[in-house]
Order: sequence, then structure tokens, then C-alpha cells
Amino acid sequence: MDLRNTSARDLDRFIENYLLPNEAFRKEIKAAVNIICDFLKERCFQNTTSPVRVSKVVKGGSSGKGTSLRGRSDADLVVFLTSLTSFEDQLTRRGEFITEIRTQLDACQREKWLGVEFAFRNHSWANPRALSFKLSSSRLQEQIEFDVLPAFDTLGHVTNDYKPHPQIYVKLIKECTARHREGEFSTCFTELQRNFLKQRPTKVKSLIRLVKYWYQLCKEELGKPLPPQYALELLTVHAWECGSGSTKFNTAQGFQTVLELVLDHERLCICWDMYYDLQDPFISHYVAGQLSKQRPVILDPADPTGNVGGGAEGWHRLAGKARCWLDLPCVKTFDGTWVGSWDVPRESAVACRVRAQEGKDDAWACTLL
Repeated sequence: MDLRNTSARDLDRFIENYLLPNEAFRKEIKAAVNIICDFLKERCFQNTTSPVRVSKVVKGGSSGKGTSLRGRSDADLVVFLTSLTSFEDQLTRRGEFITEIRTQLDACQREKWLGVEFAFRNHSWANPRALSFKLSSSRLQEQIEFDVLPAFDTLGHVTNDYKPHPQIYVKLIKECTARHREGEFSTCFTELQRNFLKQRPTKVKSLIRLVKYWYQLCKEELGKPLPPQYALELLTVHAWECGSGSTKFNTAQGFQTVLELVLDHERLCICWDMYYDLQDPFISHYVAGQLSKQRPVILDPADPTGNVGGGAEGWHRLAGKARCWLDLPCVKTFDGTWVGSWDVPRESAVACRVRAQEGKDDAWACTLL
């Protein structure tokens, strides 16, 4: 079934039949992730000359957020190490831990450990953020792609209602601005990124899957550059929060809304205050500066230094595709008219408030957006 020819009323069925991972797929991903998690916690660093302890391994990416697409078998694992005691440590020492992880996985392969095999992807840069490989086994129907990322555990124990102390973000901002490395340490906040999406209603995550599937179709046709997929996920959340907010909504209307937001990307200015404390003057001033940059601006809700909306060229190319898709049956009623989109502001309420407080705009102008 082709999404291009799917009617608006059949979108929910399309998601259920073609995009939701089935039980067998979920079990395979879980088994593969458990293998690597157990390896990282119990075996990987046992024979190192200096003691290395894993404080936790966190599953990120689509599988961690609960937004995986059927057949897209990939997993991000962030391994938090007690030996990394600062953001600077993570930047300067991650290479040695990536090398050690690969060395130990090679040893496991020679020993035919658990009957799994690894195919590593070689990076062209000297200090990669992740060790990337494919795991295959006779027990798995297909290869599972992994990215393993060493990280500094700046958050400690994270619960569903956790909000970091402002000083954590103050340190992050100072480190990133001093080194001109904004967004470099987003892996430290993987648990917050995961929780931000994982706690959304089931139907919202289904809409995210639909948008991601559309994005992948566009990527196959257009290639790079395109906006990060994460930006489209966050844009979908913004569309639902401001346009519906209900656990029951018309999927086609949600999809049309996202397409229209992509078309209007030059006006997007979006952020959230779920995790970073905008009552703190230092953080608020920095975020206001981020929001004053060339649009689109979509700040990572877990990391204020990460503007995942940057890159105008990619948005222009994606907007061309969005314009074409607005003529397709998936956003049309039986008589050929649009199903209708939600009324969604291009600037989020939080962004508007922060910019007004910083004198970037006045309250009257914000009410017009």
C-alpha cells in the first residue's frame, strides 16, 4: 500500500498495518539491545588497566522513545561512564572508550560469543561521537544497527517527573559557548529526550511515525541536506500540543498541519520549558539569544544549546515536497477538499514569553503571531 494513494480516512489503518512494529520485530530489537547492554555493563571494561564503571546504559533513538517504524531496525545506546566526570572529559576521552568497546566486541566475535557477529562502520573523522556497527545472528531475521555513545552522567538518577537543577544547564551553556560546540553534549540528556516523546499519548506517537515515514520517503528522493528527523518529531509534538491536545484526533488533520508548518518553516520559533528553568536569568538570557537566530529555530527540549531547526537549505527542499503532498488523497476528503489543519502558532508560547522578557519583542506583537 502506497501512502501517496492512501485516503485521509484510511491513514490510521495504514499506520497500524504498515508502520507499527509487530510483536516479532519488537522482540528481536529487545533481544539485540539486551545482548549489547549486558556486554557493556558486565564484560566490556573488566580487563582495563584503570577501573572503569558503567553507571547506566540508556536506550535512546526511536526504539527508546517508542516511535520505531516497522522494519527500521536500529538502536542508540548511550553508555554513561563514571570515568567521564565533566563535559570536557566526554569530548576529549570518548575516543579511547569507543576504541576499547570495539576491541572487546572484536574479541567476543572471535570467541563466537552468543553466536553474534559484528560489522563495524569506519568513521573518517578522528574523534567520532559513536561506535556504529551492525549486529547479526542466526536467531535474528535481520541485522540490527547500533550506535553506542559514551557520555558523562551529568543528570544522575532520572525519573519521569525529573527536572535538572539549573546549575547543570549553566555549566552546559558555558562549556558549549566557550568551545563553540553547541549541541555537542546532547547525548548527556538522552533520558530527557526519550521521556519527552515516550510519555506522549499513543496516537501522538502514531502521528510521529507517519511524519517520520513521510520524511524517509522524501529523504530517499531528495538525499541530503534535509532537516534532522528529530526536528520533524518535535514539530509534530508542537502541532499536536497547540492544535489538538486531545488523545483522540483526526490523523489526516494532524498530518496536514505538519506539512503546512514545514511550508511555513521560515516563521518557526519553538521551545519548551519542561526541563530547563527559564526563571534562571542566565539560562533565560541564553535561550532568548538562541531564539533570536535565523529561523527556523526548534530548540531541543532537553538541551537548550541544540537548535535542531537550523539549516535553511534543507527546509526549503523539504518544503517543496510538502507542497506536492498537500495535493494528495491523504489530506483530502471524498470531494477533493482539504480535511483542514489545526490552528497552530508558528512561535510557541514559551518562545514568545522569553523573547518578550528579553526585549526582543513586545507583548502586543506576540499576540499577533
